[in-house]
Amino acid sequence: MPGLYFDEFEVGQTFEHAIRRTVTEMDNTLFSALTYNSQPLHIDHEFASKTEFGKPLVNSLFTLGVMIGVSVQETTLGTTIGNLGMTDVSFPKPVFHGDTIRSVSEIMSKRESKSRPNAGIVEFRHQAYNQRDELVAQCTRQAFMHKKPK
Repeated sequence: MPGLYFDEFEVGQTFEHAIRRTVTEMDNTLFSALTYNSQPLHIDHEFASKTEFGKPLVNSLFTLGVMIGVSVQETTLGTTIGNLGMTDVSFPKPVFHGDTIRSVSEIMSKRESKSRPNAGIVEFRHQAYNQRDELVAQCTRQAFMHKKPK
């Protein structure tokens, strides 16, 4: 499904994204290695076993990426100019190897671009939940979107 254009988004519109993602140990290890994140809480089972969690935590930036990534197909695939920023990022519960993440996106606001008549800014509220329906991540994201070609 192609993404939506600026004109096709409605404030209050909600997307319950069909794609879900089970996070593996390899996902966490590879992402941490690729981003040079040597935090032992993510990559050292022995270290993590002595923490309050008792096991490695999934890198929160991986969780953020999955949460937003699964939204692309239904919202911005081929219709975005680029991300403008993210605010209000939080991780209320940890994610562990084997957790399955699902995402929900809501359109919070939209406005016409002041500098580009063929574009606008859409503000998304993304939320990710684990298999127990616990909120594990959330953020507000501003995306610069193409308007529908005339």
